[in-house]
Amino acid sequence: MLTEESISLSHTVTAATALISKWTESPIEPTTSVMDDAWQGAGEFQFPKGWVYAKNDAKFLYLVLDVIGDTGNDFGTGDYYWLSFDVDENRGISANKDVNYGLYPGFPNKMGIQKYLGPGTWTGISEPPESKSRVEFGPSPKSAVPHRIWKFKIALTEINASLFSLLGLPYTYFGFRVSSSNPAFTADFPANFYQNFANLTKLYFARKPKPNQSLMGAIIGTVGLIPTSSAVLNAATGRATTTAGYFVEAHNAAFGGVLNFIANSVNLNALIGIGANKYRILHATPGSAAFLPLVSAWTNYRWTGSNYIPMSFSANVNKQYTLTNPAEEYSIDDLLIQFSTYGMDTGIHRFKVEFFKADGITPVPSAAQVLSLYIDNNVPVVNINSIKHGATEVTACAIEKIGEGTDGLTFNVTANDPEGNLRAWSFSATFGENQSVGIYSQAYESAVPPGNNWAGVMNFAVPTTPANWRPPIQCAYSFIIQAWARTTNGYGYIGHSTYHRNLTLLV
Repeated sequence: MLTEESISLSHTVTAATALISKWTESPIEPTTSVMDDAWQGAGEFQFPKGWVYAKNDAKFLYLVLDVIGDTGNDFGTGDYYWLSFDVDENRGISANKDVNYGLYPGFPNKMGIQKYLGPGTWTGISEPPESKSRVEFGPSPKSAVPHRIWKFKIALTEINASLFSLLGLPYTYFGFRVSSSNPAFTADFPANFYQNFANLTKLYFARKPKPNQSLMGAIIGTVGLIPTSSAVLNAATGRATTTAGYFVEAHNAAFGGVLNFIANSVNLNALIGIGANKYRILHATPGSAAFLPLVSAWTNYRWTGSNYIPMSFSANVNKQYTLTNPAEEYSIDDLLIQFSTYGMDTGIHRFKVEFFKADGITPVPSAAQVLSLYIDNNVPVVNINSIKHGATEVTACAIEKIGEGTDGLTFNVTANDPEGNLRAWSFSATFGENQSVGIYSQAYESAVPPGNNWAGVMNFAVPTTPANWRPPIQCAYSFIIQAWARTTNGYGYIGHSTYHRNLTLLV
């Protein structure tokens, strides 16, 4: 696993200033593709052979080494990684404290762990208690050319990291090596990190991010992490648009999935100060003027000083909930309600909150707020309507001979969201071993003016250049149309459809 081979090829670079991890509300398993929406908005920085992405929650650091320079799909011939952490954060190698992760010999998707004994020397390897790794070969957000990708789920306890530092932002220091046999290189970042920790990269962990107070609604401050003020949420359409660079992307986005209503903590604490103890969430369905209590049950995790413990929340007989102690820290602070929108009618739903004293009878006046959200859990409709060779339809599993010159295929596809909540669609083909080619795609930002709805296309003749599409090589092909909804759960986009047709093309 850890050898001195190819040291002479080590890449000499300067250390990056810092990598700032971004918060994830849901765990990211190493089996999750780097192209999955779970990695959207990750912290990142560039090193000479690729990129590093980082996200974390309260228990794990989720890390990717996106080695865009390793384009040889030849795993098993010497490709490997090292990943070291300065456990005691002293910028020096501490015997039997600092750790190094690497491949477990003979198992490409099994992680090994060892402790440093000194510069360039380590203990034997063992399997880490909780951390995991996995190798992937394919495209990434930084390169469509298939390449080597290492993905990690690192237990914070194994690297002695905590998100609850009283000294400021919690952090760790790390360094890594990526090695490839084809093309041949071994790159250390920073150079010789395993001999000297002085130049390790500082990684800041994310804690539960808080939106700007001025963007929050009066009572329901955010839906997930999306603020509810009129600057973000359009009350007339029920859709949200966040500014560029905000940690949750939303472009005129509808809402769906499981939603968290999170209170404006400043205003909530003021209400608690005048006796608010219980509250009720009221809900009006599309087209209805009547507000009725919204009843749900959920689990939130309370920090005890050493661990998170699950706490259950549900409504009482009066369909009211009890406010939590604002001095206590939860995995989701100021959570008013968590509820599922699946099964709700598509359209604009309205919500508001009532507060009461401990008797559950005496009302506590609060700022007026009616939250309007366009709920849409429908996924886009996708279809390959036709693949034609000349005037002849090429059916699934066909073996088709493509002639010379300009001879080729034409396509007709549908990628449509009737509610107008389409985010993007693409039409592509995969072939051979982890090879792919894009044929046509569209995205919301370039398809329509900002703030407009977009349904996509129906019975759309895919334009190609030249007019007939020719396969790059003779092979079996899978033609795939995919579409993504412009629907958010407050933490990221959700909703995706795919359709494919397989055939063999001879050239």
